[in-house]
This record gives sequence, structure tokens and C-alpha cells, in this order.
Amino acid sequence: MEASPGPEVPNEEGFAVFAEQAGNGSPVVMLNLLSFKPNGGRARYEEYGAAVAPLLEKIGGRIIFVGESSPALLGDDSWDLVALVEYPTRQAFLDMIGSPEYQAVGHLRTEALAKGELHPMTLNGEWQ
Repeated sequence: MEASPGPEVPNEEGFAVFAEQAGNGSPVVMLNLLSFKPNGGRARYEEYGAAVAPLLEKIGGRIIFVGESSPALLGDDSWDLVALVEYPTRQAFLDMIGSPEYQAVGHLRTEALAKGELHPMTLNGEWQ
């Protein structure tokens, strides 16, 4: 994956590890940490969310949690919104973001964010 300028620079090592585990068939939950650009970033992200919702449903994914973030009790980072999104498998996530439908709307996320992080997590406390 080629690094791009902006709020979300892909982590090559992280994607490589994620892709290596794509065939394990177990669900994955993505922790989304989101900081919106001023003057319209949140609205742009809502547009992204509406565009991605049918793609998420198509692959069997679901939003588990979305909430406004409060000031940190530990650490210095600040986020506007936190979301947990479950995918049936890592491969389903990769298929979704690689699809032509997602490629047509993925720019909305980048346009919305001043800063963003995406952390894959295993379910049920399993270590992999």
C-alpha cells in the first residue's frame, strides 16, 4: 500500500500483519479514532458514513458503538468521535476497502479528518 499525504497515512507494517491474518476466518473489530477538520469535517464524515453503510451491510459488517469522546484521563491525544466496527473477517474488510464502490467514496473520510487512527482488534480477548 502506498503512503499518501494527509491525516491518515497507511502503516505498511500494520497492513502486512493484518493481511497475513486475513485467512484466519475470525471476526475483527476496528477501533476508529477520529478528529474532524473544523468547518464541515463532521458533516463530511457523516456523508462518508452514509455512503459506506450499504457496503458494510453487504459484507456482513456492523457498527457496534459510536460515541463522542471526552478529554483523555491518560495521554495527550484528543478525539472527536470513537467508533467500533465489526467485520466478519479481516478478508471481508480488505475486500470492502478494495472494492470499486469503496474507492469511489473513501476520499470522503480523508476529506473529513484532521487526524484519524484505525486499530484492528480481535474478539473475545484472543491473542493472535
